[in-house]
Amino acid sequence: MPKSKFTENKAPTWRQFLNHTAGTSQDGFEDHYEGEKIPTLEESLMGKIPRYDKEIEFLFEPGTDWQYSGGGYTIIQMALEDTFNKSIAELAKQHLFSPLGLKHTTMIQPNEKGFLRNVAMVHDKDGKVIKTGLPITPQVGPSGLWSTPKELAKIAIEIQNALRNKNNKVVSHNVAKKMTEVSAFKNAVGGWSYGWQKSFGYNNYDWFACNGSNTGVGGSVMGTMKDGNGFAFLANGEKPNRFPVMGQTQRKILSLMNWNGDSHNEETLELPSNLKEKLIGTYDDFLYGQKMETKIVERNNRLYVESMILQHFKGKNEHELVYLKNGLFRITDYPNLLKFEFTDGKVSSVTLLRDNFTDTNQMINNAK
Repeated sequence: MPKSKFTENKAPTWRQFLNHTAGTSQDGFEDHYEGEKIPTLEESLMGKIPRYDKEIEFLFEPGTDWQYSGGGYTIIQMALEDTFNKSIAELAKQHLFSPLGLKHTTMIQPNEKGFLRNVAMVHDKDGKVIKTGLPITPQVGPSGLWSTPKELAKIAIEIQNALRNKNNKVVSHNVAKKMTEVSAFKNAVGGWSYGWQKSFGYNNYDWFACNGSNTGVGGSVMGTMKDGNGFAFLANGEKPNRFPVMGQTQRKILSLMNWNGDSHNEETLELPSNLKEKLIGTYDDFLYGQKMETKIVERNNRLYVESMILQHFKGKNEHELVYLKNGLFRITDYPNLLKFEFTDGKVSSVTLLRDNFTDTNQMINNAK
């Protein structure tokens, strides 16, 4: 580990690397192609790669904040490979992919023996193949998985089976519960677990999700914590081509399947008119902390939250802000409860609440 004032009295744990609270730098990585110089894992951690010019470092005391860190998963990869004297691709195949019968999923890279055949090449925004079409990443842990939507779905199904402790093959009930519970909240884009994003509450369900991309390709896999609902899809092309396809696909699936859970059964109250007037306004994003404009508006004597993020994923902005008996608020299709604070008759801050977590530092800045 690099020496740091942030770790002098508090060493990072495995769990903190897994849920991005260890404090390490290096978010994502640049893809490489055959014929280029492919950096080693050591060179990546030492910052001798195109995207980074200094070694991985700690940015805050472990466990005190959240920041996505592919570098943290690179450290995990190195630790596993050094300890077991096997590549992470071998370990993943032995313990996960083979037992689950996944024949089209691998962490072997295109420049290595045993890489998959019949692989879709990556394309740029103009629809042209990028270089050789087969990106290579030495940072296999955070960004080197190759798979298909069907087999990504099988991984999600294994987690769901383990959560209900029935028909699970390689993941235990105890591990499934731990790996999908909210374990990071402050600044964690609405909630994060050990590897899975926990930011969504579609159709009255609690979801675990993973969205990811490499140059010219990306996708998503999502599953509900109960009842076995979910979907997985991949899309080819750069963001301008890919995002509309992915957004439309997700919205269509959610609409057609019309799943409806019963996770929210709190008693609601009619919102007092004076409180309603205080809440209406335009704010910085207080749902996910992504610095996007978010509005609270009134329609038909009810309040709704309009968010670009919810619009993208749901295809609509009909997310009602419901007033609960305990004085808190809930937004349709959003998993966290909200508590608003007021100064001089205007909203000054909000506290997000989820399970045993609160984020009391997330401020709302009225944009008007």
